[in-house]
Amino acid sequence: MTTSLRPQLSPLMIENLVRNALLEDLGRAGDITTYATIGPEKTATAALNSREQGVVAGLPLAEAAFRLIDPSVRFEALVADGDTLAPGQAIARVSGNARSVLSAERVALNFLMHLSGVASYTARFGTEIAHTKARVTCTRKTLPGLRAVEKYAVRLGGGSNHRFGLDDAILIKDNHIAVAGGVASAVDMARAYAGHLVKIEVEVDGLDQMREALTARPDVILLDNMGPDLLRDAVAINRQHHGLTVEAYPSDVRRTVLEASGNVNIQTIRAIAETGVDYISTSKITMAAPTLDIGLDIVVS
Repeated sequence: MTTSLRPQLSPLMIENLVRNALLEDLGRAGDITTYATIGPEKTATAALNSREQGVVAGLPLAEAAFRLIDPSVRFEALVADGDTLAPGQAIARVSGNARSVLSAERVALNFLMHLSGVASYTARFGTEIAHTKARVTCTRKTLPGLRAVEKYAVRLGGGSNHRFGLDDAILIKDNHIAVAGGVASAVDMARAYAGHLVKIEVEVDGLDQMREALTARPDVILLDNMGPDLLRDAVAINRQHHGLTVEAYPSDVRRTVLEASGNVNIQTIRAIAETGVDYISTSKITMAAPTLDIGLDIVVS
């Protein structure tokens, strides 16, 4: 059995994101509140604590916030990205110059709370469909500038990544089809254009379009805004097209992958997954994820 390794982020990407966030927060004069109330010689130790249950994500960005403010600040992670947190659990300890600790606090927490929220919400969606073969996947609906780290958090929460941008996969949507003159012609043109490593997905909104798409042999068919009954019919049509019976549907057989999207939320995803689709894409896990409540508490000796 293959063990899936946890995702990693590029240190260069982390430094660029965090540096820009710090520049935004510090502005032209720096942290004037801290400068006005804390002497330059003061030191402090603080704990980053989770106030609620969830999946932690964003520790490398939190660490970078303190390091970029002051390389002498010590950041000790007590958990790893992807771990499940209990309410009140300590995530990390930070110690060093008090001004540095307090000036980096908000940027560190902003990344940590947001990304942990994405990972935690993704995990909730995954729990709803754990009894099926379907996987929840994200979309390109992400906060500008944070796509890569939000997709990182999705994977930490057990979800799957869709394409990262317009350049790493072909997704033919309804407007492309309208201009191209049909599903099959759009797929054919895409195949002629794409390299052999680029996958092709086509969006359909009805069973007739799906049948047309199957004849064009895309890698993935996106079933858009179909209710559970239509999705079950689509799954059956896909099986029949590939000569498979409803009873025998091995996961390793060569066939067209089916993805469902539209009207997907925490209340509807279970019924969608139970239709037999392979993936369920939703913007909710990135655009509507509530932040995980995490605080920085000064440790008083």
